[in-house]
Amino acid sequence: MDTSTAISVRHERMLEDLLEACKSNLPSVNENLIRKAFQFSYETHKNDFRASGEPYFYHPYEVAMIIAREIPLDDISVASGLLHDVVEDSDTSLDFISKEFGKEVAEIVDGVTKIGGVFKGQEITQAENYRKLLLSMVKDVRVILVKFADRLHNMRTLEFVHPQKQRRIAKETLEVYAPFAHRFGLGAIKWEYEDLAFKYLNREAYEDIAKKIKDTRKERESFLNKFTKPIKEKLKEHKIAYELVSRPKNLYSIYRKMIKQNRPFEDIYDLLAVRIILEKNDPNECYYVLGIINQLYKPIPDRFKDFISIPKKNNYQSIHTTVIGPEGKLVEVQIRTRKMHEIAEKGVAAHWKYKEGLVTNDKDLEEWVNWVRDIFENASKDEATKEILASFKLNLYQDEIYIFTPKGDLRRLPVNSTPVDFAFDIHSNIGYTCIGAKVNGKIVPLDTILHSGDQVEIITSKNQRPNKSWLQFVATHKAKSLIRKYLNKEEEKLVELGKEIWEKKLKKLKLSFSNDELTKLIRKLKYDNHRQFFISIAQDKINLEQVLNPSYGLEEKEEAKIEFEKFAKIARSTAGGIIVEGDTKGFAYSYAKCCNPIPGDPIIGYVTIGEGIKIHRKDCINLINMVKNGESRLVPVQWPKSNGTFYVAGISIRGDDLPGILKDISNSITTYQNTNIKSVNIVTGDSMFKGAITVYVRDLDHLNKLIERLKKIRGVFSVERFDADT
Repeated sequence: MDTSTAISVRHERMLEDLLEACKSNLPSVNENLIRKAFQFSYETHKNDFRASGEPYFYHPYEVAMIIAREIPLDDISVASGLLHDVVEDSDTSLDFISKEFGKEVAEIVDGVTKIGGVFKGQEITQAENYRKLLLSMVKDVRVILVKFADRLHNMRTLEFVHPQKQRRIAKETLEVYAPFAHRFGLGAIKWEYEDLAFKYLNREAYEDIAKKIKDTRKERESFLNKFTKPIKEKLKEHKIAYELVSRPKNLYSIYRKMIKQNRPFEDIYDLLAVRIILEKNDPNECYYVLGIINQLYKPIPDRFKDFISIPKKNNYQSIHTTVIGPEGKLVEVQIRTRKMHEIAEKGVAAHWKYKEGLVTNDKDLEEWVNWVRDIFENASKDEATKEILASFKLNLYQDEIYIFTPKGDLRRLPVNSTPVDFAFDIHSNIGYTCIGAKVNGKIVPLDTILHSGDQVEIITSKNQRPNKSWLQFVATHKAKSLIRKYLNKEEEKLVELGKEIWEKKLKKLKLSFSNDELTKLIRKLKYDNHRQFFISIAQDKINLEQVLNPSYGLEEKEEAKIEFEKFAKIARSTAGGIIVEGDTKGFAYSYAKCCNPIPGDPIIGYVTIGEGIKIHRKDCINLINMVKNGESRLVPVQWPKSNGTFYVAGISIRGDDLPGILKDISNSITTYQNTNIKSVNIVTGDSMFKGAITVYVRDLDHLNKLIERLKKIRGVFSVERFDADT
């Protein structure tokens, strides 16, 4: 990459300021890395501008400065701050960042981009879930620190954003980022987050408290001089090196105290905090100084807290005591060493500097803390900070993972989820046609276990279908239920296909089977039920020629032949009486088996070769397909006046599998004009039933009346005509 492009004197000065901040606060600085990142960020953003009107580049620059000054960790973090928006805001790829600036910088930039995508368009209803998300998906702690700096600069420049967006970002900062910064021990950033968010969420209260603090500044300074003078004299007398600072508590904490105690500003007694920072890193000296304070001012016993012996959850250490100062005013005094102060202000970043074990009472952080302590205690003295960081992992929350789509949208899934779970989570059709997946750009098998932070792209094929093996590795209820539903539906199709093949074979061989005879055959072939038998036929696992051969042990009784011929005769007789118009009178004709027309159906004749005229319903799909190439074969036909002939019609019925449902169906049919039932086929499963009934009817009106009667039966929710094969 060419970094020779000239930059202005002003930007050169900015670069030098950044390098100076890095040298002052970081253990080591790779100047070339910082210069290169500065130059590339400037070139990428030079034509972009922020809502304030200033060049966009000022944002990543200020983020890098915050990292260098306020949460100093290493030069990798500073470079990542400069580059954190280049992938999202330009055509720059992560591969390019990795090649030019190193793998660590690329991973941090990628992590910061993903975290940003999480919050876009999200309503913060369960802030803790988002804190869990950040902890679970980030493999490198520096991602979080860069994100903290990014959010801090955004909050400092929030005045230029639309009011509605101001409130959303402020609320997000207060509910997510401030508590998260607190967990990391970043006290100074947490307070600033809170005050800036407070300013935009309740400006009136913010300005009221700020004004009162400003109005009482001189009075406060006078009081503090009077209060600290004897303390300074004693510390000098005891030759203790220290820094004494005092300031009002942050505005948001004062506001919360006013709300909690239901008191006005004037009645909040501990607005002032005096902090004594001891240069000697000896905890015992803190207790010595506490003794000096207690000799000068009377302490309030129940306001004493020892966070040195028992640190806070975020490893904060200090002694807090409240004493009665001049004029009877209460003052909180905090006593800590320089190291304790840096940890309190800069949190995690300070731990790398001191390389010491962490102490915590937070169960959520226990595993993480033990791991970090082990790293520090076993690290050699010359081990570089970034080598420690390279092996640092954050995997606190193990109950769920967070996966990203190629567009950066967030999907939450249970642990052990696979690309198939992810596909079904997006859409059932994506799941059904899922043939492969790319995880972080690499093609993986469908049973690959996903992890938080993975970016997953599903590869689909219109020819792909779910199979039973998927049920062995999917983790989500949604995926399992949709796969089972699909497989059941496909099985139903196989059953229907098997029945069709079976019935056609019987017709070809001019055989007839009663239900009892079919059941005996199925048992003889070692099938549990009719469904398994028909599925095997559909899958070509049964040789029907062999099964239906008389030598196989089946009795081809004469009465079966007689029954078949009898029915064939009835079917032929139904062809009588049709009126065929034109020159085709006298032709042989019969009803088409594909649509089974009955009197009342609009019909038309189709002249076949060798079989005379076939009578079809006008809406018959087969007929429509045939006439595309032979319209001249159509002849007008019409039904004769009723002559008492019966026709075969099919009824499809579905409903709840209630006790006695078959009896109710049969009674409803046979009690209407003594209707005869040709066949009944009922299949049950999952407390539902599906049936196909063929009946003899006089005409369309007869059939429609039967359908209406069946619809009124309790538990039946679907009754339709279907094309029954005769």
